[in-house]
This record gives sequence, structure tokens and C-alpha cells, in this order.
Amino acid sequence: MANPSAAPVLFDRTLLLARQARAQRQGAATFLLDRVAEDMAERLSAVMRDFTDAADVWTPGEGLRLPDARITSLTRIAPADAPREILQLAPQSFDLVLSALAFQFVNDLPGVLAQISRALRPDGLLLAAMIGGDTLTELRQSFAAAEAECEGGVSPHVAPFADLRDIGGLLQRAGLALPVTDVDRIIVRYASAFALMQDLRRMGAGNVLIERRRTASRRTTLLRMAEIYGERFADSDGRIRATFDVIWLSGWAPHDSQQKPLKPGSAMASLEAAVRRAPKTD
Repeated sequence: MANPSAAPVLFDRTLLLARQARAQRQGAATFLLDRVAEDMAERLSAVMRDFTDAADVWTPGEGLRLPDARITSLTRIAPADAPREILQLAPQSFDLVLSALAFQFVNDLPGVLAQISRALRPDGLLLAAMIGGDTLTELRQSFAAAEAECEGGVSPHVAPFADLRDIGGLLQRAGLALPVTDVDRIIVRYASAFALMQDLRRMGAGNVLIERRRTASRRTTLLRMAEIYGERFADSDGRIRATFDVIWLSGWAPHDSQQKPLKPGSAMASLEAAVRRAPKTD
């Protein structure tokens, strides 16, 4: 079983769960989750096999609703079950594990991926989407510039997000075969930085960093942040841009039927010989 205490604790997951629950009660903003769910259904449709037992790990809100007749049973593991990041999954109990927009707030992602890897049956699939990359880079830069100018210092407002290359390495470290990662960049436009921040609250995605500032930002700092945001990241019509990078990750539990790379030196023909046999062109 993973040991979350061994990983750096960046996120206050109890606060995260409380904010997600509040967002649900007040009317959650689900446009990102809706898009991810639609893309996930499309990606699953390209996998030519049936799944008997699937799990949805920590997807916020009401979880994934996938109209896929090839999934016999879908077990939801709700975010409220995850303050300590321990998955109560029996070994080799699922042939498909899904997760949408949850892993970006995990303190011990290597440990969680290792738990999922153990829960997959041979040739079982993990397919997940998480926020990462340059997400909210505009908001991060605007806050930093405003605080440096108005307060003489900078405090963290936007969480550090995982990089695409790091995620691929974590899949391999967890023992998953055939790892694949890619990024879907989504640009959302808002009337102002305050409208963006309102949407983040309605996603339950406000600042939950352990090292977050515990007092409210000064009004002058917030106004200057919004002004800088507009100066640097507005389109010609005055609306601002906000970047959301969705990192997709997938990997398979090892199985003898899967393709494997050749061992070094096991090729039957050399590149030099292939070049000599290649037809000449004018």
C-alpha cells in the first residue's frame, strides 16, 4: 500500500473536498469536465475490447457517465473517500480504471498510480485526464506581478502543475506498459479576471495549497492583478484568455499478448544492409 506521508504534502485535500462539495451545492461549473467526459468516451470507443469491471477514481461532481455498452459494471470511488489518498481496491479487481480532472490535486501521484496498477488485471487499462502543463499561466503571472508591485513579495495562488514528460515517467514507474500521454490545450475567454476566478470557485478549484496565503488579498492588489491580466492577456475585443492544459494519460497492466520492443542487437538485418538494398533514385 502506498505511503502518502512519504510524499511532499502540497495540497490540503480536506479543504479541496469541502470546496468541491460547496461548488456542487451552489451550482458547479462543469464545462471542462463535460468536455473531458466526451473526449474520454471517444477515446474508449477506439479501444476494441469489452470491459467487465471498471472503476471511476475521484472524478468530481457526480462522476463519469459513459454511454458505453461495452462496460458491464462501473464502480464510482467518490472524491469524499480520498482525503488520505488510499484506494481500497483489491489486487487485479478491475480491467479498466478511469479518472477525470482529479489527479492534479493528488499529493502522492506515484503512489496512487502504483495502487491503480496493482488493482488492474493483466492487460487492464488506465485512462485518465488531469489538469497540468501551462494551465492558468496568465493568472499566475498576473498575481505575481501585482503582488511584487503592491506588496513587495509574492505568495502562491496557482498550484504547480505536472509536466507532460513527468507523467509518462510516472506511468512507467508504476509498472504500466505501453504508456501514452498527450495534451489538449483549451483556451477559455472571460470578461475579466474576476469572472475567471468565479468559475474556478464554481469548479471547486480554488487555492488549496498548504502554503497558501491565509489572509485575503488586498483590494488594491486584486484590482492591479486584474489590470495587469487585461494588459497582457486580452484580445482585441477586451476579453481575456485563460489556458487550461488537459493531460491525457494511459497505460496497460503488463500481459504476454502485448507488443514488446526488441532486445538490443536482436535485429535480423542491419541499417547499412537496408540502405545498400534501397533502390536508387535520379
